[in-house]
Amino acid sequence: MIRASTRSEPADAPPEVLEVVGHFGLAAGNANVIMQLARLPVGHGVARSRVDSGRVDKHPIKRLRTTVTYLSIALLGTEAERRTMRDEVNRAHSQVRSLPGDPVAYNAFDPELQLWVAACLYWGTADVYRKLHGHDLPPGRAEVFYEYCKRLGTTLQVKGELWPSDLQAFGAYWEDGLRKVQMDELTKGYLQSLTELDFLVAPLGPLAKPLKPLLRPLGRFLTLGWLPEPFRAELGLPWGARQQRLFDAHIRSYAALTRRSPRFSREFPMNVYLADARRRIRTGQAIV
Repeated sequence: MIRASTRSEPADAPPEVLEVVGHFGLAAGNANVIMQLARLPVGHGVARSRVDSGRVDKHPIKRLRTTVTYLSIALLGTEAERRTMRDEVNRAHSQVRSLPGDPVAYNAFDPELQLWVAACLYWGTADVYRKLHGHDLPPGRAEVFYEYCKRLGTTLQVKGELWPSDLQAFGAYWEDGLRKVQMDELTKGYLQSLTELDFLVAPLGPLAKPLKPLLRPLGRFLTLGWLPEPFRAELGLPWGARQQRLFDAHIRSYAALTRRSPRFSREFPMNVYLADARRRIRTGQAIV
């Protein structure tokens, strides 16, 4: 029986990190994926991936488990668990590279691109705290939070020295990264499909047809609401003041409910995925 708990979190985990672990943060997940893939090489690496087992449009449940397990172990795992995760991610990434003649060169081991992915994860984690509490972290606590979130990159191939040294350096890196956001016809189509949650019903084939009109407006509302404006603009999907007001009202209600929930409920499903990953590691099973 799995003990669904994250109470064996690292001793140095800031309490603010523990607050954003759970379903509230995962609600921003689709938007964060789009942020990561808004760099053209990353977008092509995913949209053109020949590793079918990791494609969200073909195996959405497995992709969800892999993503949530990664976040759980990166933020709350032991050093040994993080090494295991890094090794398994490396094994999967070894197959993700462009071929001669591909229109965009990409390689999943590119540390600069991995830094961008990790930066998006950190930015999204800080934004989750902001929306959960309605304000930013105080400056001193924000630096502690930021330094700890380096684990989101070092659990990949990002060396510690590549992580911007402090929040000011990160701000400069982030602004430079926003200038490199670019989508072409391939990645824009792929990311618009993610926005509209097509991946949830894609495995159903023809049976998915009546479900798509129901999911698309919901997917657009939830994804675009979490997405920063530069990414929304590049994605090319409409978002106006009325949608923003509705989304803000939704977030305030959702945040208030989350803050008042018991710890196990707040942490779900990351607590369950972390416990399952630890069971898999103990029994020699793959976690990716």
